Amino acid sequence: MYNRRSFFRLTAGLTGAVVAATNSLFGAQDTPSPIKQLKPMLDGIVPIRDEERWGRIAKAQRLMADNGIAAVFIEPGTSSFYYTGFRTWISERMIGLVIPAKGELAWICPKFEEDRMREIIKFGTDIRTWEEDESPYKVVAGIIHDRGSRTGKIGIEERVRFFFADGIRKETAGFEIESADPVTAGCRMFKSSAEIALMQRANDITIVAYRTASEMLKEGMTPAEFSAHVSAAFRALGVSGGASANFGPASAFPHGSGQPQKLKQGDIIMMDGGCSVEGYQSDITRTIVFGTPTTRQRQIWDLAREAQDAGFAVAKLGAPCEAVDAAARKVIIDAGFGPGYKVPGLPHRTGHGIGLDGHEWTYMVKGNTMPLQPGMCFSDEPTIAIPGEFGVRHEDCVYMTEQGAKFFTAQSLSIDKPFG
Repeated sequence: MYNRRSFFRLTAGLTGAVVAATNSLFGAQDTPSPIKQLKPMLDGIVPIRDEERWGRIAKAQRLMADNGIAAVFIEPGTSSFYYTGFRTWISERMIGLVIPAKGELAWICPKFEEDRMREIIKFGTDIRTWEEDESPYKVVAGIIHDRGSRTGKIGIEERVRFFFADGIRKETAGFEIESADPVTAGCRMFKSSAEIALMQRANDITIVAYRTASEMLKEGMTPAEFSAHVSAAFRALGVSGGASANFGPASAFPHGSGQPQKLKQGDIIMMDGGCSVEGYQSDITRTIVFGTPTTRQRQIWDLAREAQDAGFAVAKLGAPCEAVDAAARKVIIDAGFGPGYKVPGLPHRTGHGIGLDGHEWTYMVKGNTMPLQPGMCFSDEPTIAIPGEFGVRHEDCVYMTEQGAKFFTAQSLSIDKPFG
């Protein structure tokens, strides 16, 4: 259930602690042996090819025609990266991409950024600029008009900031401003074989990083120290990534607790995170015990695994996304927890889409009747949270094929064999 945006917000106060832990635990000369033995796992990786990106743009234009959308506006981020391989920082100055329903895509940037943009943009040659005392919104309107549209809908990608969307609205009289989700989510929800391969590698790397860090658990360790080991393992494996960690009662918080924690015998350990390969994300949770599990811990661990199995079992082509949540939740409720989102029990949806973002369309949640289709990727991650005691979550991601659902990673076999 690793949402990178919320994770980094929640742990912003811990960043210094993680850095300090990393520096105090080991530097370049005294890396722990288990991490030192790791080698990069990047051989054979094939980045997304330009031909595939052009195909994505063509699909977006077909979806725009189907939905009566004249153009889509996108800020730099995962959607601009998806279509063009371009991503940069964002500020109050507009840098944006317009994909029209017909014609060549176009870019908007400040005049002083034009030379840099021409160096790095690979898709499209129409780069329009605005000076500091000019309106970038008029530039957007000019692009849309030049593509032959005077009325209709302008789709705004979901992560575009409001002041940009509002500025475009004011300069495009005669157009309706609407969500671009039918286009952007309509493309990004369905992963190609090339995307699946990159996500597979990210998942494989994450399991190795977790297993390695888990070998270094010791009495008195803090979550920040464990997270530092995970991050170091990811770096040794050739990628950037991280994981939150929570011990004992703090594991009952789905996204962890900021209270001081030190590992002791018998503690549940919940690790949740992932890495990125060519922009594509993994998201895995493993729940283990430091020492000998109690009967109670085994029972709850096994119940959460049964719930994960139930969610996966109903992930059939054509089944509604909500069926995954309903099946997993039923196992937990039938065991006396809940009902609904009440704790002790499962306090959140059972899964989320994943791809270039850790959380993206579509979601395994009550009310989502969208049918499961080939190319969809999502997490199967039921939690059993027992406040004041502990929590257990099993999270592995799934991809839909023409033959049905498949896990990216082998599920935990048992509380004693969390990595298969």
